[in-house]
Amino acid sequence: MTGDTQALRGRAVTFADDPFLHPAQDCLVHHEDALILTAGGRIAAFGPYAELAPSLPEGVEPVRYDDAILSAGFVDAHVHYPQLTMVGAYGEQLLEWLQRYTFPAERAFADPAHAGRMADLFLRELLRGGTTTAMVYCTVHPHSVDAFFAESARFGTRMIAGKVLMDRNAPADLLDTAERGYRESTDLIARWHGQGRHHYAVTPRFAPSCTSAQLDAAGTLLREHDGVYLQTHLCENPAEIAWVRELFPERASYLDVYAQAGLVGRRSVLGHAIHVHEEDFCTCHAQGAAIAHCPTSNLFLGSGLFRLFDAADPRRPVRVGLGTDIGAGTALCQLRTLGEAYKVAALQGGRLDAVRAFYLATSGGARALSLDDRIGRLAPGHDADIVVLDPRATPVLEARTARSESIEDLLFALMTLGDDRAVRATWVAGTCVYNRDRAAPFRHAGA
Repeated sequence: MTGDTQALRGRAVTFADDPFLHPAQDCLVHHEDALILTAGGRIAAFGPYAELAPSLPEGVEPVRYDDAILSAGFVDAHVHYPQLTMVGAYGEQLLEWLQRYTFPAERAFADPAHAGRMADLFLRELLRGGTTTAMVYCTVHPHSVDAFFAESARFGTRMIAGKVLMDRNAPADLLDTAERGYRESTDLIARWHGQGRHHYAVTPRFAPSCTSAQLDAAGTLLREHDGVYLQTHLCENPAEIAWVRELFPERASYLDVYAQAGLVGRRSVLGHAIHVHEEDFCTCHAQGAAIAHCPTSNLFLGSGLFRLFDAADPRRPVRVGLGTDIGAGTALCQLRTLGEAYKVAALQGGRLDAVRAFYLATSGGARALSLDDRIGRLAPGHDADIVVLDPRATPVLEARTARSESIEDLLFALMTLGDDRAVRATWVAGTCVYNRDRAAPFRHAGA
């Protein structure tokens, strides 16, 4: 999608580098009064308003966002759109939760009309929360992928998604076979990968749901199709890990199951990775695989505490993005995810400051998805995907941020007290597709 020339004016933040590897003050870019000029769906210029105002094209009047913060749109590195209707399902840990809640919810996607309705609801809720790019699990049904990408195309969003591969240990009507999964994924890749702003992810659900033949077929798909992604789950729950050990006794570790099938590489994003060992972090670093940290999900299911600062160790850093992991996660807005990520770090004696947190939700998430040359920053040449945050969205938030004396404290208040009410607007490729204050808040691209 390409948009007309637009200009946005307001306070803005973005990142020049990784604050897990460099001093935070050298990484955060903050302008009290910034101008973002967009053209053709991309950012043409970004910087202080006083410097850029003379270069505004004739007739282009900036959209002013007073008392707000402009940022690159949020990035969600791990989320299941079919599970939106089962958020907040009570009382189970991972394996029981899948059987009792997840598989019944995904069975409903046998109906293409249901898939279309859920894709529409999911995309709207992502945008309401300020997320402009996500890595998304669909269901085993190919039309669940078609429905998702079709709705994404209407909003013009950059999305990564794929059909779940499962050929064992799930209800019969949710299983495919290694051959059928390969064939259907091949067709979907041809239909959607590289079309517009869409990317395909080969998606074996997790090792227990896949035979070795299906994991090998997934590896073949990666080798045959340049630029496609791999998404799956890793070391989320102790019982899950024990099950993997029983199913693959010949493998050295859970991660080794994937590595032997050729699934661990630069475009691989591994969800959770809570109970991994140092050797696994080293493998991810060496192979370039990324991890999706899903704090609301991990807390909700009691799965454990992800070791963020161990993963980001400068001696062998692993790329990390943030995942909402709906439906075990409890909110699609990354502000809520950041607040829980702070608590997960604190429970382990760490402190996740606002600079590092917002990096994970924007530029760090883009790096985890190997899209940091296109999204995640306010910078010329990057996609014009922008979220507008309102520090006065609620009475409590307004009272708290009135005391803020630094941009870091203002961002910290937003990440601990904010939710989708604090998202004033979301821009996608230079078009405002969500405006909280419009009577009809959502607008498809080109509408």
